[in-house]
Amino acid sequence: MPLASTRRTGLVDQVITQLKAQIDSGEWSIGDRIPTEAELSDQLEVGRNTVREAVRALAHTGLLEIRQGAGTFVRSSSELGGALRRRLKRSELRENFEVRRALELEAARLAAVRHTEEDLDTIDRALGERTSAWHARDMQAFVEADFAFHKAVVAATHNSLLIELYDDIAQAVYDSIAHMVYEETPETATEEPASDHQRLAEAIRAGDTERALREAACYLDDLVNQAAASS
Repeated sequence: MPLASTRRTGLVDQVITQLKAQIDSGEWSIGDRIPTEAELSDQLEVGRNTVREAVRALAHTGLLEIRQGAGTFVRSSSELGGALRRRLKRSELRENFEVRRALELEAARLAAVRHTEEDLDTIDRALGERTSAWHARDMQAFVEADFAFHKAVVAATHNSLLIELYDDIAQAVYDSIAHMVYEETPETATEEPASDHQRLAEAIRAGDTERALREAACYLDDLVNQAAASS
């Protein structure tokens, strides 16, 4: 949606409202870099100080993230998501895994019921990239592909609220995958971490909700137990 010029009263609040509308509408997605302060000032026809104050306010709520030298990026799609992200930063790894487990178990069940062929293609593509990265010992690519797999399963639920909640904890999920790969997996390991992902994909394809729950619980329970043991 195009940004409109603002009235001259309550300028900061008006700018905040318009910036939030860009996020709510999906015009600016999580991870996107928003226009520069100068560009926003021109589009909104307000001073740069007004834009700066509005951006800082949204950064405080967790919707935006200001990265010095890089710009300002969308961090969350809602204030709830921003608050959740801040809370996750203060949580123990075990607690993060437990929250992830709750969401991913339901995602596995729903994905088995609601998936489309396109969803299955996305899941299979992520699995293929995951396996290739493991054999190449490209750990960064492996983390990215593993994360993409879990995101694809959640997307296959077609539950917009569950997808949004998962997006809100996405950084914690990514960090937990990286922790498992870089800190918990021995360099000599020959078996992929959580190698039962293939069985989960097969259960989803077959529409077998009980099996999907069982396969998801298998690796998620391992993660929770490992985190509990190390805490």
